[in-house]
Amino acid sequence: MTSPRSAVSGWRAETVAGTLFLVVGPSGAGKDTLLHGASKALAGDNRYVFPRRTITRPADAGGEEHDAVDVVGFEAAKRQGAFALSWRAHDQAYGIPVAINDLLAQDRHVVINVSRTVLDEARDRFDRVGIIRIDVPREALASRLAQRGREDQAAITGRLERAHAHRVSGDDVTVLVNDGTVEDAVQRLVSLLRDAEW
Repeated sequence: MTSPRSAVSGWRAETVAGTLFLVVGPSGAGKDTLLHGASKALAGDNRYVFPRRTITRPADAGGEEHDAVDVVGFEAAKRQGAFALSWRAHDQAYGIPVAINDLLAQDRHVVINVSRTVLDEARDRFDRVGIIRIDVPREALASRLAQRGREDQAAITGRLERAHAHRVSGDDVTVLVNDGTVEDAVQRLVSLLRDAEW
């Protein structure tokens, strides 16, 4: 199953240059796993780039591969214009490298996981933005969050409520429901990036 709005008219990924794909969704939705799988599937297609994020989290903390930096270093880099987009979430700071501007100008598609809080800024600053919202049924999301063992039940309930209340929408948003196997979801994400009209 793909989205309630499966396509937005205006361009096709294979013919229109320099699109910024922003992947959003609640913690536990599987964004990092799907992006890792999609980057492997598209490794032979240099039109697609999956940049590393800069995060104020140790490099060996697990999860996605990222460029680790402390808070002081992050703020210094931000002042120097090192990030095209940046935000804070869950006591961490995140930055998207400013190099994506050059990649987009070179007719390449950039795919990256971001916070919903920067979507309006991205829409204002970049010519072509496609947003992919990863959704997970509430019961499955609750199970995934519990299995991670990072939070108590009250915190998990809070995350579930926020996930439902803050779903992004718009003509540039396509929804991918991650309710099956990882392989199936990765294949559907790759299909969206390659073939879907937006």
